[in-house]
Amino acid sequence: MDEIFEFLFKFRSFVFEQGDLAFGAPTSLRLGLGIAGVVAASAVATYTIARGRSTVADRGVMAGLRVALLGLLVFCLMQPTLVLSTVVPQQNFVGVLVDDSRSMGLENQDGSARADFVAQAFTPEESDLLARLQERFVLRFFRFSDVATRFDGLDELTFDGTHTNVARALDAARQELAGLPLSGLVVVSDGADTDDRPVTEALVPLQAAGVPVFTVGVGDEVIEPDVELGRVELPRAVLQGSTLMVDVVVTQNGIGQREIPLLVEDATRILAEETVTLGPDGEPVVVRIAFQLEREGSRRIDFRIPAQPGERVERNNRRTAWIDVRGEREKVLYFEGEPRYEVSFMRRAVEDDENLQLVLLQRTAESKFLRLSVDDSTELAFGFPTSREELYRYRGLVLGSVEASFFTFDQLQMIADFVSERGGGLLFLGGHAAFAEGGWAGTPVEEVMPVVLGDPVTVEGGYFQEVAVGPTPAGLAHPAVQLDADLTQLRARWDSLPPLTVVNPVHEVRPGATTLLTGTPVLGGRDQVVLSFQRYGRGKAIALTAQDTWIWQMVPALEDRSHESFWQQMLRWLIDGVPTSTRVSTDQERVEPGETVRVLGSVSDSTYIEVNDAAVMARVTSPTGVVTEMPAEWTVETDGEYTVDFRPDELGDWEVELFADRDGVRVGGDRTWIHAAPSDDEYFEAGRRTALLRRIADDTGGRFYTPEEVATLPEDITISGGGVTLVEEHDLWDMPALFFLILLLMGAEWGYRRLRGLV
Repeated sequence: MDEIFEFLFKFRSFVFEQGDLAFGAPTSLRLGLGIAGVVAASAVATYTIARGRSTVADRGVMAGLRVALLGLLVFCLMQPTLVLSTVVPQQNFVGVLVDDSRSMGLENQDGSARADFVAQAFTPEESDLLARLQERFVLRFFRFSDVATRFDGLDELTFDGTHTNVARALDAARQELAGLPLSGLVVVSDGADTDDRPVTEALVPLQAAGVPVFTVGVGDEVIEPDVELGRVELPRAVLQGSTLMVDVVVTQNGIGQREIPLLVEDATRILAEETVTLGPDGEPVVVRIAFQLEREGSRRIDFRIPAQPGERVERNNRRTAWIDVRGEREKVLYFEGEPRYEVSFMRRAVEDDENLQLVLLQRTAESKFLRLSVDDSTELAFGFPTSREELYRYRGLVLGSVEASFFTFDQLQMIADFVSERGGGLLFLGGHAAFAEGGWAGTPVEEVMPVVLGDPVTVEGGYFQEVAVGPTPAGLAHPAVQLDADLTQLRARWDSLPPLTVVNPVHEVRPGATTLLTGTPVLGGRDQVVLSFQRYGRGKAIALTAQDTWIWQMVPALEDRSHESFWQQMLRWLIDGVPTSTRVSTDQERVEPGETVRVLGSVSDSTYIEVNDAAVMARVTSPTGVVTEMPAEWTVETDGEYTVDFRPDELGDWEVELFADRDGVRVGGDRTWIHAAPSDDEYFEAGRRTALLRRIADDTGGRFYTPEEVATLPEDITISGGGVTLVEEHDLWDMPALFFLILLLMGAEWGYRRLRGLV
């Protein structure tokens, strides 16, 4: 198409985009154009006067064709010219940026590597493209992956970079060539950018300086046959023995819609296996897979699909994630206002869980309480906590059938703050003194609840409904209601459980809350919300409206552990993600050796108020056991936040511990892990990203090329680049298109006459 355009209009379309149209005719020609206008008017008039067999429409068509022909001739007489600003040869610089990352080593469909184009295009004395560029410009070459550096010869390219950062490369080249007459930058890449930084940030200074970027996209846009795993998200830390449910995205091209296995493995064994039914080409399929982590410590988890026959890229069949499996014993406070079976059955369900300590406070009479599983005689000695420091030592709080009037207003506010400020988990259980029937409406705690409280039931005998409990679609995907059942058998397991009873009519949840279990009345009626939750401030609130889950323990099958599994999973979920007073995290969990890692610490006191005057120390342990201690400094911008940077220089797992002291007293500590290992990011989404490369070119005034189109690159930079330039004018009156158009108009009038019998 470009060749046809150039033949008809003398120049390529890109040349017209860069130039301006002007007319070179002298002033005296204006008189001639005036006369031509009179002649044209006379020609039209002759058609209006003409008679004979012609109609008004005939005369109008012929007049229009003749006027168009005359106008075209006048246009040619005006001597149209294309005015271009072209760079002065050998007076300007061009930066050539070559992608030196691993993805450039991938093979195209024809068996050639993407990097082969670099050798063909920039080998001295062998490349016509390089010779023509050197005739016009002084070239400066840069290699880039995660950073950009100057290079002098192709032998310096390794194509082994583990990251591609186009934005940083453009910035580096612009700064290196600042102050020089720069005509433009040429980027040779597949566009597979693996950095999170928006490329737009790097384009703004180039736009301001008038530096166009010309992008050359190499590689196939779609790699096939190939199957690829999407990014896998795991929490940074989890309690030992917890069940994880992970969504894995699988995409295929050219493999076909067939079934393939997905494996989850750690260092020693297969944790889970799922069969994936692939979707159509390019359409992702989400696979949910569940597994448990029993062994304490930092764990490497691999999600893997075996290589498929003929697959072009196998390195994108595996995703690796690290997780810290913690073996601490976490404390949950369960406050119950009345004796009932639920208490003993719940305690029995979790007594074998070594990571859960369910502390029971049960009211037995006025100002008298039963305490079980406390650490010492002073714990909860005066009943429910009256201070934040006392309540905040627990990670989770369960409120049973207890009326709101039992608590003081300060305690009610403290319960709400336990969720919103401390970030704890709060579970509300159904009962005669729970929810609206317990007078919780209008209290500070009502806003925390994920359900909407109606008016309390006042009829004699109260509200009572027997309901069959089952998971919602969201519940089927939630680990808290899995009952340790196979995902394919989960709904059948729920259907096999006996109905429960509810004494609190709860039918609505708050906006933003999620319902996991619903109850269908056995005798008919409106469905009941049985289990729902919402995020509230830093923490989460859960409502379980059934009053007697212990009935599930009455299932005849001796091997059925649905009740135990439910409560273990429920309480683990309740405390999942609940922060400690001192927390440590890093801006990355996987880095290359030598990359800078920022350690972020958050320090609060026992009431979870951020402190800025703590002495914070980071202790970093290398894979070989070398310990380094570094002080962390308060960031000033954020209360309670401390930072310190370090660079892992060994491959393997690095342990990062953070300790905070205040006035010589230990406030708290926390740990996390950093994993130093080569990245495989270059092999994911590795098809040529034409949209990104084209956008870079369009936004800066450059042009995008494929290897087949790159021959015009030197000429295009010449007419569109900056630097030292001169003005050139090119005649347009002799374009073949104008000659063909004149012949067309003349032939059209004669042909119309013949068609209408007017000749």
